[in-house]
Amino acid sequence: MSEIKNKNRKDYLKWDEYFMAIAKLSALRSKDPNTQVGACIVGDDNRILSIGYNGTPNGFDDVYFPWEREGNPLETKYLYVVHAERNAILNYKGSRRDLENAKIYVDLFPCNECAKEIIQSGIKEVIYLCDKYADTESVIASKRLFDECGIIYRKLEFEHPKTLTLELK
Repeated sequence: MSEIKNKNRKDYLKWDEYFMAIAKLSALRSKDPNTQVGACIVGDDNRILSIGYNGTPNGFDDVYFPWEREGNPLETKYLYVVHAERNAILNYKGSRRDLENAKIYVDLFPCNECAKEIIQSGIKEVIYLCDKYADTESVIASKRLFDECGIIYRKLEFEHPKTLTLELK
């Protein structure tokens, strides 16, 4: 029998990189001028179940949306915007059982409100890129919730960071 030679590509995306790239691509749909966040929910069989990004609720014309970050709370985005994680959970149209033991890839560590929804949906692992709000009460509460409820969270570390260029022609 002849010897098998492995000639496949070596620079392909690993699963974590692939799903995070889908989350980052989803974030490009966000019209938030300051922070674009995407999320990708993946089943334990590496099937993409849902995606989401931060944006306005259905029916709220984003032309009239208050994207401001400071000022009267009723005139800022914070009381109105739907976060990427929540959108990904709400966008899922299949059986909620499929979300049990799933993973969610998100570029920004989830706030406490999204953490509660992740827990309630049955997602068991959170993979994130950035934790720039680690010292805020919201993220401290998220980690406390995740720890108490047995949710794994980990920062995606790259052995060889990649810059991906996507050309749409």
